[in-house]
Amino acid sequence: MGHHSIIVNDIEVRITNPDKLLWPSITKAEYLTYLSNIAPFMLPCLHNKPLTVIRFPDGIDGEAFYQRNCPDYAPDYISTVQYEDHNQIICSDLQTLLWLGNQAAIEFHVPFSTYDTKKPSEIVFDLDPPSKEAFRLAIKAAQRIKTILDQLHLIGFIKLSGNKGIQIHIPLPHNTFTYNQTKKFTRFISNYLTEKDPDSFTTERLKEKRNGRLYIDYVQHAAGKTIIAPYSARGNKEGLIAAPIKWQELTSTLTPRDYTMKDIRNRKDHPFSTINEVRNEQPFKPILDWLSKNKTE
Repeated sequence: MGHHSIIVNDIEVRITNPDKLLWPSITKAEYLTYLSNIAPFMLPCLHNKPLTVIRFPDGIDGEAFYQRNCPDYAPDYISTVQYEDHNQIICSDLQTLLWLGNQAAIEFHVPFSTYDTKKPSEIVFDLDPPSKEAFRLAIKAAQRIKTILDQLHLIGFIKLSGNKGIQIHIPLPHNTFTYNQTKKFTRFISNYLTEKDPDSFTTERLKEKRNGRLYIDYVQHAAGKTIIAPYSARGNKEGLIAAPIKWQELTSTLTPRDYTMKDIRNRKDHPFSTINEVRNEQPFKPILDWLSKNKTE
């Protein structure tokens, strides 16, 4: 087993136990290969965001733990920021990504704001069906939201959660709108969906009261809360990915099982690559003005 190193940007990254199975059929070496292949698309989604990882040192069948603080033994090339009383890693380069991968960091979770502002740089709708079997509810909710976004001339980006849900990211101009402002919007959309189709959707926080409906979680979009990062792996047996997809792929046959580490690696297009281009074009302010005028509290 032993260890060896790879050189990334003139920095030596130590790799230990490359043959260790992190998933039933995926070794650490294969996982690191995935990370290095996906890095050009994943790193922009992590850029300047204080990172929380879930580590699985003994693979996904072993104990897992959250890590917000950068460990003391991290090498000098790992950058950190003080954020909400934690000393958190900023993963903006390949050497950091691979060092984390070698630490068996499997899930990458990021806040909605960059470390230098208290304002969100995106809105995310988290569409959470009661079970994997009810995934069609997530498809239905995402299709409804797409229709609304089109009517409002907002551009959303869609990804699978890598588990049982779907998430829709709506990029916003940096350091511009507050969480109170974005909440007006997310609450309005969520309530609109649940009023239109109360048998399918709910904003009920208590699981036992959801009665098989899809939960639209807009409360989760707040300061200090996090979301699974695009392209992150998940700690489930299938090696599923929080996979960005194209809106055309949102059909009734869509299934999370089609988006494993191996599938994503072979993709030629990366649907989130234009997020920064559209960020400043979003007509979000007129929508907020309209919501305030019409007192949709």
